[in-house]
Amino acid sequence: MSTQLRVMLVDDHALVRSAIRQALTAPDVVIVAEAATAEEALRIAPGVRPDVALIDIDLPGMSGIRLLRELAPRLPATQFVMLTVSADRRDVFEAVRLGAVGYLTKDLDPAALLRAIRGAREGDLAMPRKLAGRIVRDLVLAARGAGPLVESGDPQLMSLSSREHEVLKLLAGGLTDREVGKALGISIRTVESHVSSVLRKLDARNRADAARRYRGA
Repeated sequence: MSTQLRVMLVDDHALVRSAIRQALTAPDVVIVAEAATAEEALRIAPGVRPDVALIDIDLPGMSGIRLLRELAPRLPATQFVMLTVSADRRDVFEAVRLGAVGYLTKDLDPAALLRAIRGAREGDLAMPRKLAGRIVRDLVLAARGAGPLVESGDPQLMSLSSREHEVLKLLAGGLTDREVGKALGISIRTVESHVSSVLRKLDARNRADAARRYRGA
């Protein structure tokens, strides 16, 4: 194993990537690649084969969760850690199910981020204790058939990420893409990307159809 920890960053915000680079500044850590989209990461990652890949969930186009699904089988030696603003249990559970060894939120202290990334290469769980405990409880309940992960309901709606749920909720409330973007602090392009993903996951004909599904849930 190399003495240097080779890290790849996948985040669509340049300022966020810059902040992460600063947080990970250390003699034993090197940033070997960066990508602003999942599609770009798919092209780059197999060539650089990082020790750890830090991936945002809310990416334009392909989501970070889908990127994890695509990359994990191709890079078995890479440790994948999700770094995001979402602590939604659906996202966390899906990421862990697909092979992520960590799930960190962006309000994490820089020193704690560095410790978590160093530990991830060794196989440590890079996740706050409270969040890890909640996921373990969910897994136990799900195994018993009594937990929220296996509750009855529309399985397609349950497949949406937390951000997609937020977008759909606002669309169902009659907001335009611009208004949704303003409410969530994201660009119209990102809103359109989430809407496209929602329609695909729900097999909805259009936005009105998706909104009806949401209101009837």
